Amino acid sequence: MVSLLCSLRQHADEIRCCSFSASLLATCSGDKSVRVYSTADFSERPFSPLTGHGYGVHCCRFSRCGARLLSCSTDGSARLWSPETGEPAAELRHPERAALRVCAFSPDSASVLAGASDGTAALWDLGSRTLRRCSAVSDASVVACCFSPCGQMFVTGCTHGNLKLWDLDFSLLHEEKDAHDLGVACCSAAPHFKVDDCCVEFRLASCGQDSQLKIWIVSQQDGAGRSTPLLHTLTSQSAPVLSCDFSYDGEVIHGLSHAAVLAPCLQNLGTLLHILKQHTGYVTAVALSPSAPWIATGSMDRSVNVWRIGDGDGPAGKHSDKAGFRRKRRACSGLLPADWTEEDVQSWLREEGLAELVGPFRANNIDGPELIRLNRETAAELGIESVGLRGRLVRKIEELKAEQDGPEAPDEFLCPITRELMKDPVIAADGYSYERQSIESWIRGKNKSSPMTNLPLQTSLLTPNRSLKAAITRWRSSQ
Repeated sequence: MVSLLCSLRQHADEIRCCSFSASLLATCSGDKSVRVYSTADFSERPFSPLTGHGYGVHCCRFSRCGARLLSCSTDGSARLWSPETGEPAAELRHPERAALRVCAFSPDSASVLAGASDGTAALWDLGSRTLRRCSAVSDASVVACCFSPCGQMFVTGCTHGNLKLWDLDFSLLHEEKDAHDLGVACCSAAPHFKVDDCCVEFRLASCGQDSQLKIWIVSQQDGAGRSTPLLHTLTSQSAPVLSCDFSYDGEVIHGLSHAAVLAPCLQNLGTLLHILKQHTGYVTAVALSPSAPWIATGSMDRSVNVWRIGDGDGPAGKHSDKAGFRRKRRACSGLLPADWTEEDVQSWLREEGLAELVGPFRANNIDGPELIRLNRETAAELGIESVGLRGRLVRKIEELKAEQDGPEAPDEFLCPITRELMKDPVIAADGYSYERQSIESWIRGKNKSSPMTNLPLQTSLLTPNRSLKAAITRWRSSQ
C-alpha cells in the first residue's frame, strides 16, 4: 500500500536532492535555497529557507545523528547549517572554486566529501574545518559519491560512467569501468558491513543514464580493494534512473526515474514493489525516513511528494511500527497527552476506533490528565458497561503511556562495544565513535585492532566527538 501524505511546492526551481533526519526533511533546488520541514506535520520551519549559496544547490545531507545539515552548490562551496536554528555553521570552499555536484558525510560525521565538475573530490575534516585533501579522481564531472559504512573508504561516480573505490588517502583501490554506459547518476552504500578475516565487505547501489539500477558487493582486504561480480541489475525502467538510496535496515533499495519509484527488496531481488505516477516531471531525488515508513521524492516539476510506504510491518516499513506512525500523527498538535483538551481526547477516541465512547467522555469532561489516569475500575464509573470495550480502552491508554516514554536511543548514540548510551563519545583511528572509557579499556587490553572493522588501529589517539555528544544531550532532554 502506498499513500501520498503531502506535496510540498515552496521551491521556485527543480528539486535536486532530499534528505531526512529523525524529525526533519530537507530539500534543495536550483533556486539557490535549502528548505527545512518538520516531519511532525511537514510544515516549513520558521527559519526556512536557508540562503547563502550564490548558485543552484545540488545536494543536501543530514549527518547520521541529525545534528548537522550539509549542502553544496555550483558556487564551489559546501555549507554546514544548524538544523535546529538554520544558522550557518561553516563554509567549506573548493580550492579552485569548482562547481560541487554532490556531497556526503562520513558515518561518524567527522568528515565531509564533495565531488566537483572538474573531476576532483575534496575531503574536509569537520573538527578543524580544514581541507584534508583535494585530488583528481576522474577526467569527467564527479556527480556521485558516498562513504563506505566502515568510514575507511569512499566511492565516486562520474558522467563517463565509471565507479571508483578509494581509501582516505586517495589511493585507488578498485575501478569499475563503464559501470553505467551513459554516466553514473548516483551511488549509495548500505548502512551495514561485515568483517571476515580482516576483509570488510558491503553492498553498493548505483544508477545511471542507462536506465539501470545495479547492486554490487564491494570488499577491501589488507589494504587492497576489489569488487566481486555484479550482484544484480534491474532493468525495468525505460528512462534514466537518477537517484537511489538504501533503507536504514539495508534491506530495500529505492531507485527513481521519470514518474516512478523502484523498490526492490534485497531478499527478493528484481521485484518491483511500487510505481508512483503523480509527478509530472523527471524524478530527481529520493530520501527515506529513519523514523517512519516514509519516502520523499523530488522532481523537475518543482514539487516534493512525501509518501507512506507499506503498513509499517512490510519490507518498506519494518523500521517503524504502527504505534510509531500514530505517534508522529499525534505530534502534529505539538502537545503531549497530559496537555490534551477534552476535544483532543475525543479526537483520539475516534482515531483509535472508540467513537462510541465519545459521548460518555464528553459527559464526564475527560481531558488529557484524566485520560491517562483511567484504569479498568475508573472506566466502569464512566458508565461503560461492556467489559470488552473497557478492556480495549485500557489497552489503548497503556499504549499511549508507552509512547510517551519515547523511542529507544538511536543506534548511533550507543557505544559499539557496550551497546550503552554514550556520555563521553570519542572518535578512534578507525573513524568510529565509542564511549571513552570503553575504547580506552579496549586499547589497554592490548587490542590493537578496531572493534568494528578488525583492522589495525594506526594510532591510539582519541578525538572528542562534540557534535555527537551535543546530539545525545538534546535527545536525552527530549525524553
